[in-house]
Amino acid sequence: MTSCAALIVAAGRGSRFGGPLPKQYALLGAQTVLRRTLEVLRATTGIDRLQVVIAAGDEALYAAAVDGLDLPPPVIGGASRQRSVLNGLEALAATAPDLVAVHDAARPFVRSSDIMACLEAIGPGVDGALLGVPVADTLKRVDAEGRLAGTVPRANLWRAQTPQVFRFARLLAAHREAAGLAEAEATALTDDAAVAERAGLRVVMVQGHDDNRKLTTADDMLQTYETRTALGFDVHGFAPGDTVMLGGIAIPHTQALDGHSDADVALHALTDAVLGTIAAGDIGKHFPPSDPQWRGVSSDRFLRHAVDLVRGAGGRIVHLDLTVVCEAPRVGPHRDAMAARIADIAGLDPGRVSVKATTTEGLGFTGRREGIAAQAVATVELPRTGD
Repeated sequence: MTSCAALIVAAGRGSRFGGPLPKQYALLGAQTVLRRTLEVLRATTGIDRLQVVIAAGDEALYAAAVDGLDLPPPVIGGASRQRSVLNGLEALAATAPDLVAVHDAARPFVRSSDIMACLEAIGPGVDGALLGVPVADTLKRVDAEGRLAGTVPRANLWRAQTPQVFRFARLLAAHREAAGLAEAEATALTDDAAVAERAGLRVVMVQGHDDNRKLTTADDMLQTYETRTALGFDVHGFAPGDTVMLGGIAIPHTQALDGHSDADVALHALTDAVLGTIAAGDIGKHFPPSDPQWRGVSSDRFLRHAVDLVRGAGGRIVHLDLTVVCEAPRVGPHRDAMAARIADIAGLDPGRVSVKATTTEGLGFTGRREGIAAQAVATVELPRTGD
């Protein structure tokens, strides 16, 4: 299997951004820009490991931003982007991957699907692939005095983005060669594709999305994300058995729940709520009950899948709220364990998961002890893609 390391460049100072912190450590919602970027890369199929390059003196900021992610020590960058990338590549060389995906820390809205498209583009005869979008605006050339000097044809012009994925050994060789250039020439190599082009590597463009923008100024932080909420609801009736699966916890009871997979009505409602935030349909669309492969499986797979889809879209789960409706079994004694298990499945701090229980005062099918209902609300932050 082809291995791929993601090299995240976070050594810039962001002079145009302003403010007391480099932009990669500024808060975007409740999370740093760097953390949001890393979360997307971690959730991307095909990325095996992460290595971050930071500026000297940013060690404490970095440690706070990546707390709990279990990453290797950061690499200290150089005086230019090219030198910073080279330092990161040299750090990876001891256990060299087949591919390396170089990504700007200040592009937190990249989509997992686009990253995977770049990985898939590295085929026979191809040394590298980068994300980009075709230029849509009319381009004007302006002279030193600000006067129009001509129109630049935009046919075949693209705006380059990251990640930029390359065969590791070839990009390392290209960067080592570029390290010997004069300062002016090295500074002109503004991305890894330029370094690869100079070395004669064959690089292809992969169409990405406009929302994979690089945060450059403080204004870029405004209206870059939006908060969405969605509701999930599910019901399962009782069947013969002695255990109820609820919120990922096995609770002893005089009956079991009957239905899809292990019939965990709580996780099913949460899954539908999370899917709803990205308009991705419901649990039945992703895991059809008619498909025998899902019979009896643990429902944590469903919730984890929904959470991964949100992260793959560049988003994050802010809060999950669950209400279980039943006369029995009693949820109260298991509330904390359910919240902890749900938090573990979704990769959240337990303080971001709420579990509540209520009855219908003897009314309806739950009041008659015929089954259990669950209602869930998911709150997420997602990149804003348009009005």
